[in-house]
Amino acid sequence: MDNKIKMALINSDKNNIWHPFTQMADWLNDDPGKPLIIDRAKGSYLYDVDGKKYLDGVSSLWVTLLGHRNPGIDKVVKKQIDKVSHTTFLGLTHKPAIDLSEKLLKILPDNLKKIFYSDDGSTAVEVALKMAYQHWQFKNEKRNFFLSLKNAYHGDTIGAVSVSSVDLFQSRFRSLLFKSYFAMSPYCYRCIYRKKEIKFPATAENFKDHNMQMNCRGQCIKEVESILAENNKKIAAAVIEPLNQAASGMIIIPKGYLKEYANLCKQYGIPLICDEVATGFGRTGKMFAVEHEDVKPDFICLSKGITGGYMPLAVTATTNEIYNAFLGKYEEFKTFFHGHSYTANPLACAAANAVLDTLKQNKILQKLQSKIKHLEKELTSLSKHNRVGNIRHCGVMVGIEIVEDKKTGKPYNSKLKIGAKICADLRKHGIIIRNLGNTLVLFLHLTMTNRETSKIISAIKIELDNL
Repeated sequence: MDNKIKMALINSDKNNIWHPFTQMADWLNDDPGKPLIIDRAKGSYLYDVDGKKYLDGVSSLWVTLLGHRNPGIDKVVKKQIDKVSHTTFLGLTHKPAIDLSEKLLKILPDNLKKIFYSDDGSTAVEVALKMAYQHWQFKNEKRNFFLSLKNAYHGDTIGAVSVSSVDLFQSRFRSLLFKSYFAMSPYCYRCIYRKKEIKFPATAENFKDHNMQMNCRGQCIKEVESILAENNKKIAAAVIEPLNQAASGMIIIPKGYLKEYANLCKQYGIPLICDEVATGFGRTGKMFAVEHEDVKPDFICLSKGITGGYMPLAVTATTNEIYNAFLGKYEEFKTFFHGHSYTANPLACAAANAVLDTLKQNKILQKLQSKIKHLEKELTSLSKHNRVGNIRHCGVMVGIEIVEDKKTGKPYNSKLKIGAKICADLRKHGIIIRNLGNTLVLFLHLTMTNRETSKIISAIKIELDNL
């Protein structure tokens, strides 16, 4: 692109646009020619207006499940445009949404029987929270609290923020939020009780072979049980990101924790909401994260990869028990009064149908297993680096925590912006990833090749050597 035209675009951006999760003072004062202007994409790569290509190591914020410009999805979406691009879902229906609901219910846990459509991950969670809260009202029970975990992130709408516990995203809005209980996060690397991961259930037998401080007996899950035991009659639902607290730095939950969390919810009669916005559709190596521990929640929230990054779409799946609570006569006003203008958008539903068809027909998850093993091998090598404190990964989701001192785990001062610096320098290698503080985040396409994965890890090693 002609440099004059390029600079005009950059100046227009800086004059007119407010970017998300961006300190705009830094953006405005950055090198005038530095912002990347993406022009096109193909497969695992993004191309800027100058024709330079970059490996998309975060699936464009975790959404491009099968890479960019997937031929099957392209074809289906173009075909749908020739029929209808949008129609309201209030009082009407359409085939793409009907087909998608059937396909989803065949692969979701078999206790989930109803599909509610919305727009994105935040709204999928918001829907689940409101459904859970309202269904207790129909049982003449006042339950105004929710249970969540510290380090949880469930979205940016007020309800989703209320059950989140990332101070950066929550503190400014605290007076607007409803009350939630937050149990200790199962963040083993930074746990005050131990550094060694443990197995669950949290019994003495499961701890005896682990090197840890003597006062640790699964304190994180014990806090869950304590909160439920004391407050279960006040709690409308419990929320969890199964296996991975992604937005807090890819905090991978220890094996067995999810199952015990679900069992405690069942024991105390608390509906369980599993937020699979990040983990759904193969990111963990299975279609859904709950499959790893045979958990059957009362709600599953889905978005991000559901359309392969083509259109905004979200799903809240729930049980007949929840659904039936809302059935009644018109004058009883038991309707779930919640909806969005773009609910079940036909283009988005068509794209999602194409994603599910591609996953099945091309045996994507079966092929993914060897890719996960290759990734694990690369990460094992990277973990030996003296600036890598901890590597956490589940499927194709990775968090690489960079530290100043490997032995003590001492983190870099946040003022140094080490994570951001590494990500910026990786662009010289044709790599785009993002950081969460001092944690480098990889969120790979299911279709990424082993060679592409190795290229990302090799570039990270080079930049770590330069620290």
